[in-house]
Amino acid sequence: YAARKAIKGDAYASYVLEDEFAANFPYIPTKDQLKAIKEIDQDLKSPVPMDRLLCGDVGFGKTEVAFRAIFKTILNNKQVLYLCPTTILSRQQYNSALSRFQNYPVNIALLNRFTSPKDTKKIIEDLGNGKIDIIFGTHRLLSDDIKLQKLGLLIIDEEQRFGVTHKEKIKELKNDVNVLTLSATPIPRTLKMAMSGLRDLSVIDTAPTNRYPIQTYVLADEDLIVKDAIYKELSRHGQTFILYNNIESLDSLITKLKTLVPDARIVKAHGRMTKMELENIMQDFIDYKYDILVCTTIIETGIDIPNANTLIVYNADHFGLSQLYQIRGRVGRSNRIAYAYLLYNKTKMLNDIAIKRLNAIKEFTELGSGYRIAMRDLAIRGAGDILGSEQAGFVDSIGINLYMEMIEEEMRALKGEPKKEDTSTQALINVSTHISDEYVKDDDIKIEIHNKINEISSKESLSRIKNELEDRFGKVSEEIMIYMYEEWFEKLANTLNITRVTQTKNYIEIELPEEISNNIKADKLFLESYNINPNFKFKYQNKRIKISLMLKKDDKHFLYSLVPLLELIKSYTNE
Repeated sequence: YAARKAIKGDAYASYVLEDEFAANFPYIPTKDQLKAIKEIDQDLKSPVPMDRLLCGDVGFGKTEVAFRAIFKTILNNKQVLYLCPTTILSRQQYNSALSRFQNYPVNIALLNRFTSPKDTKKIIEDLGNGKIDIIFGTHRLLSDDIKLQKLGLLIIDEEQRFGVTHKEKIKELKNDVNVLTLSATPIPRTLKMAMSGLRDLSVIDTAPTNRYPIQTYVLADEDLIVKDAIYKELSRHGQTFILYNNIESLDSLITKLKTLVPDARIVKAHGRMTKMELENIMQDFIDYKYDILVCTTIIETGIDIPNANTLIVYNADHFGLSQLYQIRGRVGRSNRIAYAYLLYNKTKMLNDIAIKRLNAIKEFTELGSGYRIAMRDLAIRGAGDILGSEQAGFVDSIGINLYMEMIEEEMRALKGEPKKEDTSTQALINVSTHISDEYVKDDDIKIEIHNKINEISSKESLSRIKNELEDRFGKVSEEIMIYMYEEWFEKLANTLNITRVTQTKNYIEIELPEEISNNIKADKLFLESYNINPNFKFKYQNKRIKISLMLKKDDKHFLYSLVPLLELIKSYTNE
């Protein structure tokens, strides 16, 4: 990352043709699309190579944003490599590009496992001598025989679908070229890198008009549920995807479905079929020759069939969170309400992570949830080894925040920036900050509660968070209440530059800094603090006011007096 920032690449020029290309877009771009286009345009005009993550749901317009960047790159006499995780998606994006660039002299090619050896040889040759402007393809583009004469932009579509070895190869390509990564649900590592500034982030959050959230149900596998869901879709002349990720037993499932819904026309599709077979099946399904497509995860990316608005996923607990989100995005592509049924084996005990994933996918039904899904995935899985090849590393042992601090510190050192001063201090007051299992058992939710309590800095924020916790988890215990007051106390002490608090089992002593001690009338403070707690004692020593409070045995409520006292002192300093 530091090396990339030090590289001086080509700053791209702007051309009048770009305005014409933008005007030819047949839709009105959303405000988020325009913002992302502007951010990427600024990146390309900079001599520092771009590394931007573009996050936006399926159908929210990421492709058009990418096409604008592609056009600028080609006008600046550079080539574009567009990397897709599946052959179906590579073909769809290739066809979209042929349509979008049809009015311009742009040479576009497609390279995947279905490209003939003869065509492959010619494409590789043309790439090497610069005759091809845009090359679309799968991981075949990462082979050693692929050499581009003047690569200017690398686009990675759905990075989470590539394996670790492919990602390492991508990393080699990335060093000195502009990189744009497109994703509906970035993997936790990618998202954390964007959030921590290792790469830039653009989010397209605005849904297209006339789109509805997908109604999502997580249920135990029951034949009656499947039958009812299919008949409901048939009754409105719609189509159904059934995802069953086991090629060996696909036929036995189809036999069962024919018994459940004898009226339905059923076809199957999987990755072991030939290019011609797959394309014919998909075209027949698009042409409404079938009601149900029973398939494997080949539909995960790149299928756009507006008439298919019911999805049934068997063994949904076997899939990752972002993968489930991608799969669910196959339906709901029209102005009809779509339904997703995520089924799990009713005889099987689900593990904690599977339950969290299924709950998260059910919770995030609204349009534009991809970014929040990825955030939840980050919370469930952790970010892994951010700079290496491991997807899940040692980060759990030290905590994500400390790990990110270490990486950021190392980056600053590599860039020759001064070391950032650590302003964090130990807590001034020692009270229990434990959240018991009786209140909440789930560790992830406990972390969420800790993060919320850390936000407390005023009476209003304490009241708001207390109400929220009670609404979600029931009455707040006295222990948590004291913890909340402790956070408020720490924020006040920090505002007043109080760095010394002495705490014993018999008393608490707070030492006010010299500048505050000299600007407060001690007698006024004494009189008003008496109303808070008559047991406060004051003394003036070494130009500082020291305030002590005697404690009764096992007194846990002293913060209820200390916080109002600091609020009082703060009001004096504001005067």
